[in-house]
Amino acid sequence: QIKTNFESNLNLALRDYNATADRHSEAVDTIQSTLHCCGVQNYLDWEKTEYFTQRGIPRSCCKSQDDCSEEDLKDPNRAKLKVFVDGCFFLVTSTMESKMSVVAGISFGIACFQV
Repeated sequence: QIKTNFESNLNLALRDYNATADRHSEAVDTIQSTLHCCGVQNYLDWEKTEYFTQRGIPRSCCKSQDDCSEEDLKDPNRAKLKVFVDGCFFLVTSTMESKMSVVAGISFGIACFQV
């Protein structure tokens, strides 16, 4: 359930992305630059967005800000060499799942300690 909600919200955030200071676009940029990922399933998800038709793939997907031009970002073939190609959905959910096992272990330990 959580994964499905996250995936649909991430897809909506990409669809509505506008590179301004709104919180959804900021969240997408933060996720992409921090986790070194791009799009939901992969970087090509951006091709289906309004933002891509105007400006290409967002700069938050770039491996290096110094070597990532607007021309690169507007051409998926060139972008493949300059941006993170893996999608963010799998990275975020696998990170959440690995942390959940730690939380479950701590919770179990606390419950046993109280008994």
